[in-house]
Amino acid sequence: MIENATFIKIENLSKSFKKHEVIKNLSVGFHAKDRIALIGQNGAGKTTLIRCILGQYNYEGNLEVLGLNPRNDRREVLKRIGFVPQTPPPIKMTVKELLHFFESITHTPTDTFVGLCHEMGLMIEENLSKPFFKLSGGMKQKLLISFALGRKPDILLLDEPSANLDPQARTILFNHLKNFSANTLMILSSHRMDEIAGLVNRVVEMDLGEIVLDKQINI
Repeated sequence: MIENATFIKIENLSKSFKKHEVIKNLSVGFHAKDRIALIGQNGAGKTTLIRCILGQYNYEGNLEVLGLNPRNDRREVLKRIGFVPQTPPPIKMTVKELLHFFESITHTPTDTFVGLCHEMGLMIEENLSKPFFKLSGGMKQKLLISFALGRKPDILLLDEPSANLDPQARTILFNHLKNFSANTLMILSSHRMDEIAGLVNRVVEMDLGEIVLDKQINI
């Protein structure tokens, strides 16, 4: 791994929904070892940017993730990204099926995911036969966090990761993030800068689809 390699390279990125431009000609680079607080008001474009990185949207401009095109090479890109969405998707698979699915695509033992769930207070064995979408908000969040952190990804994208978490689980989550692999690029999108300030070394603020602040800070 190259020191300070550019993991995400964005040049003149634009994204519109119908006639509404959500991201406006954005250019930025995110690097190995970056711990980024991605901040901004609702509607600033943070989640849309994350979804472009994940290959969920078509867009205009150039976007490379780990040297790959997130649309054309989406399967390979997603293998190397741990992602926690702001709103859990309505997945119909059971918890047991999801555990086996993530084990197969990430080559991570199921026990690793289960252990992380236990640390956050989720006794997952009691819920193996339940469809994911029927879990409570907190249970969904804990399971998604275990999938993201347990796989040791090159990039962590966390969109409001502490949403729906009880105080104990929130503390455990942030302890894991603080001690995560140093080379990982971590992007934390949050409305609570005070909560993540001790984790990040760079603040990127978006407003109306543009970056209005990009500065390094000391942890």
